[in-house]
Amino acid sequence: MPYGLYISAEGARAQSRRLEVIANNMANVGTTGFKRDLAIFQARYAEETQQGLDSPGSRSINDIGGGVEFRETVTTFSPGPLDPTHLPNDLAIEGEGFFLVRKDGQDYLTRAGNFVITPNGDLLTPDGHAVINADGEPMNIPPERGAHRWTEDGAVVQPGTKQFLAIVKPPALGDLAKAGEYLFSSLAEVEPVDPPKRNVKQGFLEKSAVRPTQEMMHMIEASRVFEANVNLIQNQDQMYGALITRVLRTA
Repeated sequence: MPYGLYISAEGARAQSRRLEVIANNMANVGTTGFKRDLAIFQARYAEETQQGLDSPGSRSINDIGGGVEFRETVTTFSPGPLDPTHLPNDLAIEGEGFFLVRKDGQDYLTRAGNFVITPNGDLLTPDGHAVINADGEPMNIPPERGAHRWTEDGAVVQPGTKQFLAIVKPPALGDLAKAGEYLFSSLAEVEPVDPPKRNVKQGFLEKSAVRPTQEMMHMIEASRVFEANVNLIQNQDQMYGALITRVLRTA
């Protein structure tokens, strides 16, 4: 493939991946506790250098770069705005930490606190996953014990009883991997958030951290760059086609 076509094709492919990431962000504008993703690019060596046939800085014809390539998708963990819902079992964490939920026998972290209570008192996510308490067990709020209320340190209080939600954090946010729209799995063992730093607001939900206007601007930008690369491919294809035609006519 001619080198210009190669670089333009790589640029178009990178922007296509970026558009996929942005589209997923846009699709989750209304997902409680969702964290937006970023497409990470990096400069690419020429193909010969990539294959180990040349080395960077050789000053050969291969030492001219290979355009840009898509490297990875990373999640940003900036908090979303808190939305007052006034529902008694909607909870939002202010500051650090995640709720702990159990899905198919495995524990996941989430910032989505739109919980529901079943008739027998089990505290669940809307998808039916058990919410875990500080003792590592599914939380149950027995209705026979009377009305309950939530405290700012993440505990549910009923007459004569008090039990805490598990609010945990990984050693580093980079240890988290997305396991769904609002769930994260931790690559390292999580640890409980220190009691003075536990801050839970009842009647609030952390909304998606996606800003629609910002994402739309990024989508327009990526679309234009993708279109520019496609136009370059077409122009170069026409140029090479015209050149080949002239060569054949003179042959």
